[in-house]
Amino acid sequence: MTPSYRELTQQTSAQIARLRADIPDTLRGFSAMAQAATQPGTLDAKTKELIAMALSVAARCDPCVGYHAQALTRLGATRAEVAEALGMAVYMGGGPSLMYAARASAAFDEFTALAAPAAA
Repeated sequence: MTPSYRELTQQTSAQIARLRADIPDTLRGFSAMAQAATQPGTLDAKTKELIAMALSVAARCDPCVGYHAQALTRLGATRAEVAEALGMAVYMGGGPSLMYAARASAAFDEFTALAAPAAA
């Protein structure tokens, strides 16, 4: 069964918040790295998130898939753009990546559906 990525990201965020209290310097460093890596430059933010989604599939990281699906929804990615990025992940990762690409597609659909009422 595919997890609810909304619930998964909420639970993971709460767990990270607790971890931040235990290892604040490490989490500050990770946050700084994330902010630097995601800043638009030669590649725009959406392209970087599409890359992150493909890497999330390759790493088989469900929380990562959820966070990047949510970010892609906020950035206005289309289903076709996400599908192409997932196609590259499957090409590079074979069968196991195909299984996670299906999950990533479901995560993107879940966050898109959640965002739709707010856009209306």
